[in-house]
Amino acid sequence: MSIQPGTHEIGPANARLRVETGRRGAAAKAGHDLVIEVTSWEATLEAGDAPTELALRLRAEADSLEVREGTGGVQALGDEDKAKIKRMIDEEVLRGGVIEFRSTAVEALDGGRRLRVDGELTMNGATHPLGFELDLRREEVTGRATVRQSDWGIKPYSGLFGALKVKDEVEVVGEADLPAG
Repeated sequence: MSIQPGTHEIGPANARLRVETGRRGAAAKAGHDLVIEVTSWEATLEAGDAPTELALRLRAEADSLEVREGTGGVQALGDEDKAKIKRMIDEEVLRGGVIEFRSTAVEALDGGRRLRVDGELTMNGATHPLGFELDLRREEVTGRATVRQSDWGIKPYSGLFGALKVKDEVEVVGEADLPAG
């Protein structure tokens, strides 16, 4: 599959953007791996005739992250727990604001069935390089980027006197239905 040339507007109406966290530490079994959905975001994908003629810009509201799922743990993650985690993300981790990504280079891989996208991610007042791959082999375009929170000045959550910690690396996953070229 290739992406149809043109400008494509992407957002919650035609795509999904989520953050997946993991846990570590001596008490990791007590915590949850989280799936957090970004509910307010927009992206623009400008595609040319060649796979590498691609520009991607994304903007997300940091306070729009909603905990959708928590797996593992010694007890189920309830609505009150999800609300508490959201408050912590809003007030202590991301502190509101905007998260932005802008691509700077694209490389075709695997005969154009995958693309390597490099760019800059701005979050918490810091901008750093970020690269990831887009998979074009299905009806749906998918991508997964690993973000090390500490690179953007975020101290991963720690509880139970440091025995339970959220891994520094979180996965940002995007899936979009785009017109095929």
